Amino acid sequence: MTPHDTAVLRVAGRPVGRYVTRPELPARLSPRPYLHPVTTLAGTAVTELSPADHIHHLGVGVAVPDVEGANFWGGRTYVRDQGPTELDNHGAQRHTSFQLRDPDGFVEELRWVAAGSELLRERRTVAATELTEFAWALDFTFSLTNVTPDPLTIGSPATNGRPGAAYGGFFWRARKEDSAPDVFTVDREGEREIHGTRAPWVALSGSTWTLVFAGATEQTRQDPWFVRADEYPGVGSSLASEERLPIPPGETVVRRIVTVVADGRISRLEAASLVRKAVSP
Repeated sequence: MTPHDTAVLRVAGRPVGRYVTRPELPARLSPRPYLHPVTTLAGTAVTELSPADHIHHLGVGVAVPDVEGANFWGGRTYVRDQGPTELDNHGAQRHTSFQLRDPDGFVEELRWVAAGSELLRERRTVAATELTEFAWALDFTFSLTNVTPDPLTIGSPATNGRPGAAYGGFFWRARKEDSAPDVFTVDREGEREIHGTRAPWVALSGSTWTLVFAGATEQTRQDPWFVRADEYPGVGSSLASEERLPIPPGETVVRRIVTVVADGRISRLEAASLVRKAVSP
């Protein structure tokens, strides 16, 4: 892998994330750029890459299981009345160029291609910001534009008949430890209470680290959270929870997630305070 295939994110001079733009991966993993490893300021890794339980989970990025039938998530495809099925329908997100590339962030252009055709064009903006001595924020915005002459729709296993599986969009595969992380938000605790609900932010707290995910625009906050803690640790926001998301020709869907990456286990009050600091204009 050449240096041109990676970008290192730094906060106050310290590396906190490695961004791989052209990963060499098999087609069934839906190859796409990703951030891994992402670390706390003290150097604790808080992402995983291709873990044994889900080898198509690639650190931090954007993954969508159904774009007009093409799989940009990786692995099997959920087929209505049939279940998870191996299909030859995987797409790839292809890095085109960096419009901007600085130590603390970048602006990237990507093409979403399946079966030889470009379906979506993406502009991805990523920035790393110091919040405190023990916390920093990853600001991640993606804009998906339909570049085909026809309407496109984004779906999920949930919209294809699998209740509770509305994954697809921004997704963070966190570090798996001996025990499951704690999950909490403003007024709820636990995966069962939070998964599939809307909340200003969701925190995932491991042994020595905490991640706090926040929708940073009104539109993003309308998306329910996809939360896993017991089976594996991961958090994302759902583009298609109850029904498919249409993108007319030439139209663009934009979402922005800001994630606080903190050393230690933090309280609700600390989480809320850090989110306010991270999301404030």
